[in-house]
Amino acid sequence: MRLKSRWYLPIALFTDVTGTALPVALLFRAESQPYALWSAAVAALAWLSIQTFRHRYAERLMGESRGALPVLHDWLILLGVLAVCRAAADLRHGPLLCLAALLPSLLLTLVCRKATYRHLASARRKAQVVTRVLVIGEPSAADDVAEHLAGRTDHPYIVVGIVALGAGEITSGSRLAGRMTFGSPVASSEDTRPLLATAQELQADVVMVAPGASMSGERLRRLSWALHDAGVELALAPGLVEISVKRLQATSAAGMALLRIVPPVRRGVQPVLKSVMDRAGAALGLVVLSPLFVLIALAVRLNSAGPVFYRQERIGQAGTPFVMWKFRTMHRDADARKAELAAVNEVEGPMFKMRRDPRVTGAGRVLRRASLDELPQLINVVRGDMSLVGPRPPLPEEVALYNEVEARRLAVRPGMTGLWQISGRSDLSWDETIQLDLQYVDNWSFTSDVDVMARTLRAVVDGRGAY
Repeated sequence: MRLKSRWYLPIALFTDVTGTALPVALLFRAESQPYALWSAAVAALAWLSIQTFRHRYAERLMGESRGALPVLHDWLILLGVLAVCRAAADLRHGPLLCLAALLPSLLLTLVCRKATYRHLASARRKAQVVTRVLVIGEPSAADDVAEHLAGRTDHPYIVVGIVALGAGEITSGSRLAGRMTFGSPVASSEDTRPLLATAQELQADVVMVAPGASMSGERLRRLSWALHDAGVELALAPGLVEISVKRLQATSAAGMALLRIVPPVRRGVQPVLKSVMDRAGAALGLVVLSPLFVLIALAVRLNSAGPVFYRQERIGQAGTPFVMWKFRTMHRDADARKAELAAVNEVEGPMFKMRRDPRVTGAGRVLRRASLDELPQLINVVRGDMSLVGPRPPLPEEVALYNEVEARRLAVRPGMTGLWQISGRSDLSWDETIQLDLQYVDNWSFTSDVDVMARTLRAVVDGRGAY
């Protein structure tokens, strides 16, 4: 395993110290506040201490996350700690002045974490800074694990080989490093020697066990002893996919390790907060954006004949139909012409998409590029048909073709934006869209909605996949 770049930690420490101490010192000096240097030192020390306590400087975590919410959470803790220090020292620094002085620490830390994440992601796309993994398991289960790891590059694991337990073909394209059969139902140290030799030969950092009946608890126990004594880590792949780590809880019973999966959030405070944010945010958006609505309406009417708004039946939560509002971006006969274009559909599955759809008007292309055609859906959000964040609202003919897995995306209200929009929009395949929607349905939280909305702005500005 090649270690991460050595500059990650020094640059993070330098950014956090200077990004906190310097603004506090300069602003307090400019405002003739007492103890400017002492305040700067205390603020920088507090910021470093909070992030150290929360393991933000641990090598295994450096560069692994680009999310803003963990940094924001740390920064709010910083505000609380410094507020207590201010009260204890009986200082009279103004709250707004303190907030303005500490804001650069949040912004600079976010920029630093983003730069580190991008550098690490770029290195991993070149198969650098990776963890070499040897997968062991029954052929079909080991294949599934290898295919999942090979299908994405947002993780450090690269499969260097598979050790198959028993007969069966390996179809994932990974190297078959060996086969093993257990001669006795009773586990012994002899079972681990061939695997350990293969792991050392391939210089594997981790041996990952795929789920299966061949690996009993006692065999796993002896395997962990042998691997750990040789300096090789052991990982277990339980076969779960797209389950957020926030929903996983490690526990034990009768000396047996258990992995508890917390049910998805469906009731309680968080759904109430989501509903309040949805309707209040949508109502505010309609008021603030009303001048823009007028300009877009004029552009639509002047560019082509037909109504300003396009209303279409969509399927909402629990399969309930509703009428979705959009600015019209196509000619009036677009629905009638859809059948003749079915043969040139560029997306597999029931969804229809064309990169250069001849039914789209000139003004419509601009509106779609900037996602402005979606703004009237704020009306649907106020009515409760949709949410600000959620899966894409499907058409009735699409839902009619859903299988049991795809139908699960209807468990929550559809959204104006979602993981599909910030991950490529129309550039995504049908399977990728479904995967993202199910990931949202199963792992939703109020903070994840906030994160998606923050990342939506960049996706809209970038315009990738919007057509």
